[in-house]
Amino acid sequence: MDETVFLAHIAEDGREQTVDEHERGTAELCAKFAAQFGAEEHAKLEAMRHDDGKNTQGFQRRLRGGPAVDHSTAGAFECFRANAVHEAICIAGHHGGLPDVGNAKMDMPGDGTFFGRMKKAMSGGIEEPRGMDRPITAPQRPNFYGDRFYESVWIRMLYSCLVDADYLDTENFMSGGRAAREEYDDMATLLAYFEKHIAPWANPQSELNKKRWEILSACLAAGEGPRGIYTLSAPTGSGKTTASLAFALKHAVKHNMQRIIYVIPYTSIIDQNAKVFREILHDKNVLEHHSGIVFDKEDKSFDSADYKSALAAENWDAPVVVTTAVQFFESFYANRSSKCRKLHNVTNSVIIFDEAQMMPSENLLPCVAAISTLCAHFNSTAVLCTATQPVVDDYIAKYAPNIAIKEICPEVRRTYEQFKRVTFEQAGELDDVALAARLGGHEQVLCIVNSRKAAQAVFNKLPNEGRFHLSTLMYPEHRQKTIDIIRQRLTDGEVCRVVSTSLIEAGVDIDFPTVYREMAGLDSILQAAGRCNREGKRNREESMVTVFTGEHRAPRMLKMNISAANSAMRGEEDIDSPEVVRKYFNTYRAYLGDGTDKARVVEAFEKDKVYGMMPFKTVAEKFRIIDQNTRTVYIPLGKGVESIARLRRGEKSRKLFREAGRYGVTIYENQFETLYYSGCIEMIDDENAVLINTGIYDEKMGLRIEAVSYTHLTLPTT
Repeated sequence: MDETVFLAHIAEDGREQTVDEHERGTAELCAKFAAQFGAEEHAKLEAMRHDDGKNTQGFQRRLRGGPAVDHSTAGAFECFRANAVHEAICIAGHHGGLPDVGNAKMDMPGDGTFFGRMKKAMSGGIEEPRGMDRPITAPQRPNFYGDRFYESVWIRMLYSCLVDADYLDTENFMSGGRAAREEYDDMATLLAYFEKHIAPWANPQSELNKKRWEILSACLAAGEGPRGIYTLSAPTGSGKTTASLAFALKHAVKHNMQRIIYVIPYTSIIDQNAKVFREILHDKNVLEHHSGIVFDKEDKSFDSADYKSALAAENWDAPVVVTTAVQFFESFYANRSSKCRKLHNVTNSVIIFDEAQMMPSENLLPCVAAISTLCAHFNSTAVLCTATQPVVDDYIAKYAPNIAIKEICPEVRRTYEQFKRVTFEQAGELDDVALAARLGGHEQVLCIVNSRKAAQAVFNKLPNEGRFHLSTLMYPEHRQKTIDIIRQRLTDGEVCRVVSTSLIEAGVDIDFPTVYREMAGLDSILQAAGRCNREGKRNREESMVTVFTGEHRAPRMLKMNISAANSAMRGEEDIDSPEVVRKYFNTYRAYLGDGTDKARVVEAFEKDKVYGMMPFKTVAEKFRIIDQNTRTVYIPLGKGVESIARLRRGEKSRKLFREAGRYGVTIYENQFETLYYSGCIEMIDDENAVLINTGIYDEKMGLRIEAVSYTHLTLPTT
């Protein structure tokens, strides 16, 4: 081994890359990424020192099979001594994840915090790198104006640039330059695709389509406006998905922005939105990334397109990304390199938050703080897109004080009047028997209730003819087939009485003459109303949406929503007006009080006393969009039998998981335990199982967990 040559990597074919070559290659990429928010010099510095710890004999032995060594602390310490502290934090975490910065006075040498590691280096606890004759000149720090939250996000973005550049340079070397990343069309070309797609709509004939064209045209015009924060307040059924894409494309071309990111609350509606975007913009330009899609570059079943998608999912370098709120916000507050490397690609982008009212109330502050900071300091534009705009003006004003929120849709009040297609009535309390009797009096009717238990109870009391049940206890393929049958019966004028949970409220294009909605948040009630007279083919006065209070106890998570809705709706005939919607959200926010940051995420970065200074690791562990543990049970029925059998044999691939996912039911931990201890399921890995007692899966209602007799549970022995 030549002790004067320090290597960063050795490829399988024996090729060698020196530390200097790797750091220079990483620096070139890192600076390019950081240019999106004006941090090129900081990026160059961190990249040029990130692997200094590989200039040691300990690491050189590691390359050839020796014991693991800490190679991140050395470069971090060099930057720390030169007062380039932000860069030092990023280097320290470029493999193990952004650490808690900690306490400069209290932390001890060897502690896992950043200061603990610096003190360890200071006391000689790491091997000194050789050949360190390159002086460090720390770039001038940005002026954070005392905004500690902004500073924390800036560190995250600088970290993201480093880890992505590090991965990409390594990937390029190890593959011999053959990494098959996609070559995408530019934004101007995507806009041309879109304009060609909408050209046939330019002279609409029906009144409804004329109104939709007006909103689409307004979005195209607004796209020429300045970067910032926009709202698109348009009623259900007004074509918001396509209209928001019009704004995004026009805006991205106008400001030379790098990508469009769609953030959607439900995985259940991502597929159809991504499909629409692919049809307009071509497959290769649209990345769909969420928990329902498993990416594994080692998957031998990948074709070329699959492999490129797997690469794109690592860092979101596609021009259009469709993802979930869970994926977006949990990545934003993550600390691990694998999750954070995509973050820099959110800068200088148009970010559409579809159904913005669905941002989780317990995390509302950190979500809006993230959105506002991206727009205020990282050249992004955000659009809050919904029929029921949440009240978040105060949070935006705090974290983006120089940005005025702009509404895209002209004359919001007039637009809502134009799209009025239903009449509301409030029926008071209805028990299951009374509710079923009223539903049975309609030939075609949709009833939406607050729980799966209530849906099953009401369904069981309906007349047998033309009755249907929809809930998440049905696997997706089963639900979709049921929805297809429902649509056909509605079209053919046949009897069709449907009881559903809220899953049908968003993203399901379906049109009933009459809708019943159990009392819930006003946003949910208005979403339900969007399934009534959706195409405006019936008289408004005859298209009735009935709001009622059912006999089943409301889920705990809905109680504040229901109270706020009752308060806002009291004495109001026009409950879908923008004024009543704002009254509802104001009331709801008042009920929430300071309960909009459950994990104290924002406070943690603003005040050191919460979890210590800049607690990146601790916040990542505590921040969760979905707090309840769930598991998946695969149902081996229909076409799912073969794919699930392959899972049971131990096969794993992205394609297989996606196929099997169409036959998966997500349930809570206690329900999973009931099925497990009763012998109804068989584990296929630590989190997922297969239903082996298919007798408890009902062709009408899906998985019947209540059919399992608790007296027959086989409890584990100790």
